[in-house]
Amino acid sequence: MKNGFKAVFFDAGNTLLLPHPSVEEVCVEVLAGHGYHPSTADLQRGLDRAERYYEERYWSDDTFWASETEAAAMWSEMYALVMEEVGVESFPAVGRQLYDEFGRGDRWALYPDVLPTMHELHAMGMRMGIVSNWDARLPGLCHHLGLSRYLDFVISSANLGRIKPEASIFYSALSRVDVAPHEAVHVGDHYYADVLGARAAGVYPVLLDRGEWSSNPDCTVITTLLDLPELVLSGSILP
Repeated sequence: MKNGFKAVFFDAGNTLLLPHPSVEEVCVEVLAGHGYHPSTADLQRGLDRAERYYEERYWSDDTFWASETEAAAMWSEMYALVMEEVGVESFPAVGRQLYDEFGRGDRWALYPDVLPTMHELHAMGMRMGIVSNWDARLPGLCHHLGLSRYLDFVISSANLGRIKPEASIFYSALSRVDVAPHEAVHVGDHYYADVLGARAAGVYPVLLDRGEWSSNPDCTVITTLLDLPELVLSGSILP
């Protein structure tokens, strides 16, 4: 490429993948199998409680993402809080069942802009891979969703034992495709993990802000992946 970029790395959740048909609908389906039919309000209260739990865990100590055992335990505990909130008696076991459900490929879908973008980047000669704070099931999910034909690698933090925003997880990605940091772009939805992590390794960051929530970011921002190929081609990405 005339601008020097040779590789594009992606985050997974909220960047490429989203729950299918939705977290709420999967919860309803699992709960119905146990004879529970909570109101929408009760279920939402449980999901809000789970979200608060995750944020508290993540910002106090995010190292659970570096261990498959700890990542699985965190997600199971989070879903168990939802089950407890709606009155499920065996909430730890059902929480684990929900964790297992999201290990299935059919519980995930791709955003509509993912495959067109990857197809265009592939035609441009870009090497591509995924760098994500995720459990060890991520490579299988990506294969199920048809991404393997575009990807040179899939790195999940639990498999590697490293987490974003540590520079080392990005160094591992760079080594997989044999490119220098200034020759790579990383795209993700999380400023702390994706933007600061990429910068720590000398990789060019792009913040994907699908909901247009970011305020005065000091990096390149896009609201759809469809804008990415032109940015890479032009080289107009802030370091």
